Amino acid sequence: MSLRPLPSINLASDPFRRERAQNTGYAVMCAVLTVILLVIAGLIWHSRAQASRIRSEIAQEQAQLQSLRGEQGRYQSVLRRPSNAGVFSRSVFLNELISRRSVSWTRVFEDLATVMPPTVRIGTIRLPQTPAEQSGGVNRVQLDVTLGAERPDSVIQLLTNLQASPLFGAVTVVSQFPPTQNEPLYKYRLTVSYGQKL
Repeated sequence: MSLRPLPSINLASDPFRRERAQNTGYAVMCAVLTVILLVIAGLIWHSRAQASRIRSEIAQEQAQLQSLRGEQGRYQSVLRRPSNAGVFSRSVFLNELISRRSVSWTRVFEDLATVMPPTVRIGTIRLPQTPAEQSGGVNRVQLDVTLGAERPDSVIQLLTNLQASPLFGAVTVVSQFPPTQNEPLYKYRLTVSYGQKL
């Protein structure tokens, strides 16, 4: 009589599953998400602390600005007094004289010669009459220059040379005129910031 193998019988209501690896994966994922959450919370806390510090610094700077504005207002009220008007206008006049005498015209022409193309001729150079026009920055003056050129590209070269020079600064072309029968040159008037090296 031959023996037949017995069929396998599973008495559990659900078949056997390998859940240990799946649970380990979930645990690792939870740990990674927890670390990410902690990092984000730390970044938020750090940014809030930094924003609070910046707000505090802004408040201090604004308080200092208010203090300086108050001090400026007090000084301006002193300058606006009728008794000080004569002294103020005299100081402006004396500063204007000092500014005019501090410019060496020989040096001005020498410095202009270093940037002037050969086809450009200087007509006049002057310092503007008002102190507001004269100011070209710290230790700088504004020069008002009229010049003539045979070709416009020579003036463009001059403007490029002026802006590239450390002695000269911003250039503004005030006016320009084409040649006429009586005057064969292109005429230009410009202002340029100039800082003379003493």
